[in-house]
Amino acid sequence: MSDTIERVKCLIIGSGPAGYTAAIYAARADMKPVMYTGMEPGGQLTTTTEVDNFPGYPQGIDGPKMMMELQEQAERFGTEVRIGMVTEVDFSKEVGGIHKACVDNSKWIEAESVIISTGATAKYLGLPSEQKLRGGGVSACAVCDGFFYKGQDVAIVGGGDTAAEEATYLANICNKVTMLVRKDYMKASKAMQHRVENTKNIDLRYNTEVDEILGEQVVEGLRMVNNQTGEKEEIPITGFFVAIGHKPNTDIFEGWLDMDDTGYVITQAKSTRTNIPGVFASGDVQDKIYRQAVTAAGTGCMAALDAERYLAEIETEEDIEKPQTRTETV
Repeated sequence: MSDTIERVKCLIIGSGPAGYTAAIYAARADMKPVMYTGMEPGGQLTTTTEVDNFPGYPQGIDGPKMMMELQEQAERFGTEVRIGMVTEVDFSKEVGGIHKACVDNSKWIEAESVIISTGATAKYLGLPSEQKLRGGGVSACAVCDGFFYKGQDVAIVGGGDTAAEEATYLANICNKVTMLVRKDYMKASKAMQHRVENTKNIDLRYNTEVDEILGEQVVEGLRMVNNQTGEKEEIPITGFFVAIGHKPNTDIFEGWLDMDDTGYVITQAKSTRTNIPGVFASGDVQDKIYRQAVTAAGTGCMAALDAERYLAEIETEEDIEKPQTRTETV
């Protein structure tokens, strides 16, 4: 463990649209942000082959390229982007306190403000074929990628509100949606269940699991199995969507930040402020509803503005508290 502790004005933990947007705004505000990218620099969009719904790209853009351009923009204004993983934090609970973060279990950083943008990780089934075909027809976001399968046959797995919502979204643009639910009931709300059941082109399969996703380079079909009878069936599809939940990347903040029962950071109303003064959360780490690149970028902007205002308030309070020197004339 190094004895040298570096002090920064603004520490950004995690990259992706939220982190890079926060970095752009923080750098332009002369906060000299230092960003640690985490294990997946660029976040979930680096696993997306085509981004068609982010404003400013009329022809669409490759996900990894978009993240590279966001990084270049952040660096252009002075952000220092570092490859590394924050593995431990020690936050101050005092207004104006100094926060600490350990990088790669070896180096401690002190920060006057911290912006958390560690994102969330989509849960997958764990099948080798699923991992092989990610970006080739396997997706964890129907709203992001459903457009590419317009008029085609697709499948989705999951039984909660998100799965039901994404299934009905797909049904509006796809020819047929086969929905696989592992149990004999859905966990989704009754309203969402009724919506799925009343959508004619959704083929709802209870007690059904994925046996294999078929295809070499792209998704070509699905082999599913009834977990009650063991009967297997193959269907042709071109897109396979996983909607079994996301896990926010917040483990290192447990015990420090207020979170909901699934681990998402709770922020104060209409802001990115957390329960710790000077610590802000943006992107999917605090958003379990929208989970879009553009909404993540928006909260990244908010976090930088919130951090800038926080630091300005601290500096103002310090100036007020300074003893005033009196000069007398004779």
